[in-house]
Amino acid sequence: MSGGQQAWGPGVTAGHVPRRRLNAGVAGRASARPASFAVARRYRLDLREAGLVAVLLALAAVSWVVTAVQMSGMDMGRWTDPGPLGFFVTTWVVMLAAMMFPSVAPMVVAYARIGRHRRETGRYAPTGSTALFVAGYLVAWTVFGLAAYAIYGVLAMLVPGLFSSDPGGRYLAAGVILAAAVYQLTPAKNVALMKCRTPLDFILHRMRHGYFGALRMGVEHGTWCVACCWALMIGLFALGVMSIGWMALVGAFIALEKMLPWKRLANRTVAIALALIALGIAVAPGMVPGFGM
Repeated sequence: MSGGQQAWGPGVTAGHVPRRRLNAGVAGRASARPASFAVARRYRLDLREAGLVAVLLALAAVSWVVTAVQMSGMDMGRWTDPGPLGFFVTTWVVMLAAMMFPSVAPMVVAYARIGRHRRETGRYAPTGSTALFVAGYLVAWTVFGLAAYAIYGVLAMLVPGLFSSDPGGRYLAAGVILAAAVYQLTPAKNVALMKCRTPLDFILHRMRHGYFGALRMGVEHGTWCVACCWALMIGLFALGVMSIGWMALVGAFIALEKMLPWKRLANRTVAIALALIALGIAVAPGMVPGFGM
């Protein structure tokens, strides 16, 4: 091999670039631009989803403030009277937004993502359906709240003093919260919790199009959420439905179960916490907020 030639491979000199290598370089440069466009497009989609989450969290924050104002001076400890029906419904819906919007955000984002993909591919997905999905979710929880309100009123009428501040009312509260702890460990709870923790699976298997379809899907998801968390919300009635502190704790329990990656650990932790609260109410009520009176 001569000194003016550098070995690049069989039959290739320094002044010669193989056609195969040249074509690969051209193809690489040609594909770089579409790839960068794809990344930018994906980034824009992520910004939209982040904006949706920000809206839900902002609504939750405003709802916490409104709830605190509405409930000011109304917390009377365990089994607080929920008040007139109109006041209860208004307060209940605002409470739901405060407590549930953070944990339902992944489901709402998944629904919005599917709808946006359908619109981009020329399929039917009307604008505004995400808002109806959220409305349907609130409808399911509102129906549950009305049922709980009715049961509370009937029991208070049939058994005067059942929800009083005497030891009987305290032990009833402890029993309700212990029952909520036990429900955490049941197969029914596990099935409902799985539905809440797998947004895409729920949406892809129950996708319905149009405004009515969005509302119906929201109701269905809300119903699964009720099946998952009804015992926690009944426990909130026992602890004091007008208490911001207990609201925040129950809301934190719900968020932990739905959002932490360790489902079993989160579920068992909530069960243990509920059992400890029930024990404290039964044997040391003075140490539990709202139970020392």
